[in-house]
Amino acid sequence: MTTLQNASITSLDLPGIKKLRSGKVREVFDLGETLLFVATDRISAFDVVFPDPIPGKGAVLNQLSAFWFRRFTFAENHMITSDVTKFPSQLAPFHDQLRDRSMIVRKAQPLPVECVVRGYLAGSGWKEYQKKGTASGVALPSGLQLASKLPEPIFTPSTKSDVGHDENIDWKECCRLLDEEVAERVRDLSLKIYEAGRAHAAKCGIIVADTKFEFGFFGDKLLLIDECLTPDSSRFWPVDQYVVGQSPPSFDKQFVRDYLEAINWNKTPPAPSLPAEIIEKTAEKYHEALERLIEA
Repeated sequence: MTTLQNASITSLDLPGIKKLRSGKVREVFDLGETLLFVATDRISAFDVVFPDPIPGKGAVLNQLSAFWFRRFTFAENHMITSDVTKFPSQLAPFHDQLRDRSMIVRKAQPLPVECVVRGYLAGSGWKEYQKKGTASGVALPSGLQLASKLPEPIFTPSTKSDVGHDENIDWKECCRLLDEEVAERVRDLSLKIYEAGRAHAAKCGIIVADTKFEFGFFGDKLLLIDECLTPDSSRFWPVDQYVVGQSPPSFDKQFVRDYLEAINWNKTPPAPSLPAEIIEKTAEKYHEALERLIEA
């Protein structure tokens, strides 16, 4: 049975523990040989962080990532442990804050590319397809609609940015940034992980429309890092409400994005406050995704 903290955490400092950085969602601390990743309840949309937390969101992200990291034995990853009782002794005073939402990870050197896999046409891929018939330069069949299932999953990499917008890139640019051999390795691994995740999710009544992975090198080992198949990094759709040509309801932050589109927000800081009902509904969606995927 999964557990979730009730108290929301939007930022975190651990006295005596060096904080390396605060990302859009995660706080990263330096433990010397390793790193401590802490998933907060911050939420970002259109690459802007919002002032309102989504209660329990960080625990969902952390526990789902840990679940997939343990499951995908064919892909080495950066996680050492997500069990606070096995954390270094200097973290003992902070167990209540860290429980469920943190993990100790290896210090990998991240690659400068996000590895996006699309199995369905949505988001920026759908927008590009409407204009050019492609997604990140990958030619697609004519006549596809919003939410259409693609003939086969495609790899559509992008640049990475902690601030500002990620930019879709084509295969040639991906090879230039990574070198061709590494690009082929992360492409093949991304597609394999996506297929394995999609197969499990389908048994749980969830369609994984698309997702993004990050990889890094730990010495000469290529590791899956950051997070894996979470509602923040993926589009999760309920199988029983999926209709081609419509934007399906989701278990992810698409619910927030749809609200922001409806109020015509200009997608630049500062972010508007989210209504209580949007916060509550989003939290419910995240928690339901966790329960379906882990407890199936």
